[in-house]
Amino acid sequence: MNQITRHPLSSLGYRFIQEKFLPEGKDEYYLRNIQNRNGVNYRQLNAQEIEILVRNRNQSDDWNKILVSDAFNPELVKNCKFFGLVRLGKLEPCYLEYHNLRMPVGIYNSTIISCDIGDNVVIDNVNYLSHYILGNDVVLVNVNEMATTSHAKFGNGIVKEGEEENIRIWLEVCNENAGRKVAPFSGMLPGDAWLWSRFRTDVELQKKLLDFTQKAFDSKRGYYGKVGDRCIIKNTLIIKDVWIGSDAYIKGANKLKNLTIHSDAEASTQIGEGCEMVNGIISEGCTIFYGVKAVRFVMASHSQLKYGARLINSYLGNNATISCCEVLNSLIFPAHEQHHNNSFLCAALVMGQSNMAAGATVGSNHNSRGADGELIAGRGFWPGLCVSLKHNSRFASFNILAKGDYPAELDIPLPFSLISNQVYQNRLVVMPAYWFLYNMYALARNAWKYKDRDKRTEKIQLLEFDYLAPDTIFEVYRAIGILETETGKSYLQQKENPGEITHKRARREGAELLKNQSELLEGLEIFIHGWENSKRKVQVIKASQAWSIYVSLIKYYAVKCSLEYLEEEKDMSWERLSGLISSKNECLTWSNVGGQLIPDNELEQLIHNIKAGNITGWDGIHEGYQAVSKAYSRNKASHALCILNQFLKDQGQTFSLQTWQDIMEETLAFRQWLSDQVYASRKKDYDNPFRNMVYASDEERDQIVGGLDDNPFIAEEKMDCKNYIRKVKEWSQALK
Repeated sequence: MNQITRHPLSSLGYRFIQEKFLPEGKDEYYLRNIQNRNGVNYRQLNAQEIEILVRNRNQSDDWNKILVSDAFNPELVKNCKFFGLVRLGKLEPCYLEYHNLRMPVGIYNSTIISCDIGDNVVIDNVNYLSHYILGNDVVLVNVNEMATTSHAKFGNGIVKEGEEENIRIWLEVCNENAGRKVAPFSGMLPGDAWLWSRFRTDVELQKKLLDFTQKAFDSKRGYYGKVGDRCIIKNTLIIKDVWIGSDAYIKGANKLKNLTIHSDAEASTQIGEGCEMVNGIISEGCTIFYGVKAVRFVMASHSQLKYGARLINSYLGNNATISCCEVLNSLIFPAHEQHHNNSFLCAALVMGQSNMAAGATVGSNHNSRGADGELIAGRGFWPGLCVSLKHNSRFASFNILAKGDYPAELDIPLPFSLISNQVYQNRLVVMPAYWFLYNMYALARNAWKYKDRDKRTEKIQLLEFDYLAPDTIFEVYRAIGILETETGKSYLQQKENPGEITHKRARREGAELLKNQSELLEGLEIFIHGWENSKRKVQVIKASQAWSIYVSLIKYYAVKCSLEYLEEEKDMSWERLSGLISSKNECLTWSNVGGQLIPDNELEQLIHNIKAGNITGWDGIHEGYQAVSKAYSRNKASHALCILNQFLKDQGQTFSLQTWQDIMEETLAFRQWLSDQVYASRKKDYDNPFRNMVYASDEERDQIVGGLDDNPFIAEEKMDCKNYIRKVKEWSQALK
């Protein structure tokens, strides 16, 4: 039975805060008065103003409880009901216009309960407006219900005075069993969500992070909802316990409940028709429209939800787009794209620069005895058309999966690979270094595109978009060892008992074969165990080409990073360069912390400072991100040289000035090859007769899709290549 209670009409709009939660000597408006910082000196209505208001069919339980500014115009308030303490700002005889909506300033046909209303607002046909503070030039038109409760949390994962712990809102990211749950909060960065969702056995760290969240917000009851200056809200059904920043635009939403909506003049947030959003944080610059459903979520800045997308128990990173599909229990780093109605993502950690194609199903995680599967995908994850994956699976960076239903869990450690499910041979085929061989244009352009599209106004975390970075280069280094070992093992197994082949000997043999590009590799099939949870074969193809590219990448990356850093320092000396290798900051392993790459030793120090009490809140953690980012260029150069030094040791070489000059010389041809591959991979589209057959002529094709030689990215890439070659030659001469 619905519990409906009766109260005297005279109490409507009062006792917002229960007496047991009121501090001694405070009234129910004490927090409201703190929140309202407009500086207006309010006064009571005079007799003439009350007479005009009554004549205009307005009602109030107590006209003495309506306070106004000196510039208040009672003629612009008509057919309204007022309850409780209401404070009204300036009203002038003019109209406000926004996107062809033209409405006269004033308050009309509305019920208003205990609100503060700014200057020159438009409030028309708002059936129920309760306990809100409105800024200036706000437009509210055709709103069914807009109210705030005394225990409103505005989407933050906190508990208020008198509430039990089970009231707290959690996001159950990365796993459906809630084992990696995090509490959302206003200002939560992708790195925060990642940090909290990992290190689950570190009880002290987990407790600190929850304490930081609880202490970041006042647990007192009685805060009002706020609507910032110049907000437009029209044709919307329910807004409850929502805090809205300035310049937001909300039209036709069905239900918005328990939210913080960040928005400002430089980065307006928009929410459109048919949207239903509950228990979440929406950061500045977000766009949400056309039937979106979101429950228990965080949207980082400049992300988008549209066309019926469903986002549940998930974190969506900056500059990401989800459209027409369903995403559950996932932690998604910045620059994610998912545009298709029949794609599904569940229980995943996706580390950014990712793209989910139509029909991709990354969520068949009930192949165990419970809903407890997970998937971890490095940067650049790209499951192709109609790809179906099993949990648990793990992928190195920039892995692309060809169309197919993958029957078992996967663990692919080789970066830049094409993964194919070859049904006719009943085997999994992995082609490492695929992007460099066949689609360099897409790889290089995506790095440029994501950086160009980073619209964040507050760049607390330094996001890495380059396909060559500390995370990928370490994977490349590790992949060289894997290819050498597996090549040697496959070669030796042709003539020896597999049980007699040691790992060390297999790697030594494989390295020799690959380094010399031996003819013995022709026709050699390389099969690997442990990459798929099945008994069928897993084959690595084009291992020789991949090994050569990986080796060239390590050398090129070391020269590139060193050049960039030493140019910044204006010291291109050999002493400064070699000093980077012997420095203490040579941690080989890095972590992708929400799109920001951080050396593991720096991350361990950050965690230590949290647990030791040196960091006392999320702001301190954010300062930690920024401190690490300031040293990123140097750390990256040091890391690149340490990887190179370790590779040379593996090959029985030493790092010397002569070795370095030889490497610099080698990278010139490789850098030119990369540039040529960018052009060649794009040129294939222009040479393809099946692509050209829909155009009457080459001229028409170029008019529609743009000419190859007019491509601005290719032109920029060629210029970067020339600059690199020129700078390296100059540096090499200076070192002699």
